[in-house]
Parts: sequence; C-alpha cells; structure tokens
Amino acid sequence: MSGTTTGGFSEAGLRRIRDVLARHVDSGKIPGVVALVSRGDETHVEAIGTMRHDGGPAMSRDTIFRMASTSKPVGVSAAMVLLDECRLRLDDPVDPWLPELADRQVLRRVDGPLDDTVPARQPITVRDVLTSTFGLGMDLTSLGTPIMNAVFEQGLTPNLPEPMPEPDEWMRRLGTLPLMHQPGARWQYHIAADLLGVLVARVSGQSYESFLRERVFGPLGMKDTGFHVPEDKIDRLPPLYAPDPATGEFHVWDEAKGGRHSAPPAFQGGGGGLVSTVDDYHAYFRMLLNQGTHGTERILSRPAVRLMTTNRLSPEQQAARHAMAVDNVHISFGQGQHGGWGFGMAVRTYRGDYAPLGQFGWDGGSGTSTYADPENGLTGILLTQVGTSVPDPARLVHDFWTTVYQAIDD
Repeated sequence: MSGTTTGGFSEAGLRRIRDVLARHVDSGKIPGVVALVSRGDETHVEAIGTMRHDGGPAMSRDTIFRMASTSKPVGVSAAMVLLDECRLRLDDPVDPWLPELADRQVLRRVDGPLDDTVPARQPITVRDVLTSTFGLGMDLTSLGTPIMNAVFEQGLTPNLPEPMPEPDEWMRRLGTLPLMHQPGARWQYHIAADLLGVLVARVSGQSYESFLRERVFGPLGMKDTGFHVPEDKIDRLPPLYAPDPATGEFHVWDEAKGGRHSAPPAFQGGGGGLVSTVDDYHAYFRMLLNQGTHGTERILSRPAVRLMTTNRLSPEQQAARHAMAVDNVHISFGQGQHGGWGFGMAVRTYRGDYAPLGQFGWDGGSGTSTYADPENGLTGILLTQVGTSVPDPARLVHDFWTTVYQAIDD
C-alpha cells in the first residue's frame, strides 16, 4: 500500500480511481464523467472527457446532470421535514390529502383483468407511500400485464410513452386504477416516489419544488438543483444518450436545448425529475452522514435520518425486492442487489461487493450513482450522460465503487 494517505484515501488509490474512469472514457463508450469522493474534510473531484460523444466542451465540476432515479433519496427529504413538524404522521391514512386514493380496490391476481378485484383491507398510509409499499409500482416482473399496460398508457411514469400530466390530473388517473397488492404488503418500485411529491405539495400548500428549495436545497446551498435547467445554465447540461443495445450507436434520448429539462415540467417528479451537480449532491449526502445537520443548521432530525437510511422491509418484502434485482440483471446489470430499502433509497443489509452494511443511496437510469457510507464516513457520486440501455454505464459504476473502496487507507 502507498505510504501516503489523504484523509483516509491513499494517493495510489486516488490515482487508480482516475485511471479507471479515464479507461472508460478512452474506450469510446462513455463520452464524459464527473465523479466525487469524500471522507471527512477531504473531497476529490474528477472531470474527464467531453459533454458530447463527438467532442464539444469538456466535462467540468459544475456540469449539470439529469439525476433520474437518484432523485429518490433527495426528494424524500421533503416528507421527512413534514414528519419532523408533525404535519404528517407515519400511520395516518393519506385520504385527507389524496382523496383520489380513498376506498381502493385490489386486483385478485397481478396479471388479472382490471375489474377482477377485492376491496382493500385498509387505507393507504403515509408509511406505505414512504416505504414504496402502497400497492402500485413499476414492476419489471409484471410487464405486459393489464395493470402495467394501463400504468404506461395513463402517463403515470416518465415519458413511457406518454408525458406525465400535471399533478391533479396525474392523481385522477392514478385513482382510476386498482392496486396490484394490498396496501403495506409488497415493496414496488418508483410510483410511490412521484406520489410523495404530490402529497408534500398538498400538505405544505406550495409546489413540491418550492418546498424543497425553501427547506432543503436553499439551506444546503444546492444552487443548481431543481426540476429543470434555466436558460442561463443550459450550456452546462450535456445531451443524454441512450445507445442502441445492438450496435452501440449513440442516440440522443434528450437534447439539452429544447429538451425535457429545458422548461419547467408539468409534473415535478421526485422519482426521477431532478437535475443537479456533484457538489450539490455531495452537500445533501454529507448532511445525511452528519445526522441531519449542515454547518450550524439542522435540516432534518437525527431520528428522521436514521429512519430514511435503515432498512424498512420485512423479510418477505426483502425477498421480493431481491428477486426483482436478481431476476432483472439484464436491466440492472447487477446493480440493486443491496438487500434493503429505507425511505426513497436502497440500504445495504448484506455484503455482496466491496461496500459495507449500512451504505445507502441509489442509482439512476441516466448513468448516475450516489451513495454514502456511515461506517467509513464516505460519500461517492458518479455522473455521466449515458443511459443504461447498454451495460457500459453500469460497468463504469461498478468499477467506480470498486476503486473508491480500494482507495480507502487508514
């Protein structure tokens, strides 16, 4: 091992992080990447490659990225503020704020017709929404079923294929569908995170974004984080590519100017709508590592942070979540096998790779990965502009975390 350490990272280890990231960029599969690693007071940032696959401006520390599903661990903080203030209670029904979800019907069989239902045994609670167990989700193991087809056709998920409508219309459409599972019974991905944004807006009486900005982004100095990129910053946003899985050819999924993030969206989606930078996300995850504080200011209570960042799933729910990760390796490319789930984020409950138990965070389909690790006091953030239509960004993510952990030296 190298004799010199830098705040718990070895010099040789930091060199390896840079060399491995550069190898991915040099391969031609990843045009550019911005990565941040920190421990204690030490922060290291690497910006390598270009914003476009055919060259163009260099990646820089303040490049803005589409955070995709890494929006989930950040978006959930708004609900925790409301819990801290007793404006929400974990086991209260959501009906007073989300009347569209009162008196639910539940499918007899997940793959059955939409009218073959039984009444829900209990109302949906705030806890069910926070834990992603309210009864509906993006279930990759149920693609092609009538309920999943209806979810896509109604525009309840981002751009697949319908754009999401504004929140009240989104809620109306959601309310026309039966649940796939009884409330609280089964963990399911994604829709709960968008539902949470609507809940926050209705409880707080302001838009989801303005509440996040006032209570989280502003105090943390997250000046480049929001649901769209203003015109004066759009040059800092690269295009998002979704390479052709067969040929690897770079197709633009979302252009910067005139693209999906160039104007305020109809729906502010906590499940995947944020744009941000490595430094903004670092401020957020460091706040979680600091048990809710930022400098002298408290953003969240210590118990709120503990609740978000520890496993909330029962063994049965854990089994279903694990099956989704393992049975969909062709989609997740091996990501997502962490075991647990807290509020809005994965929580590692067994050691399947270099990261220890208790590590928390999540990955995004736009080539993003954001985790913090209380055991090592470590934060890592990896941002690129290549979507996971191909395995290359996931391999980059794996290699990044391998190098981050081999660089620890204390």
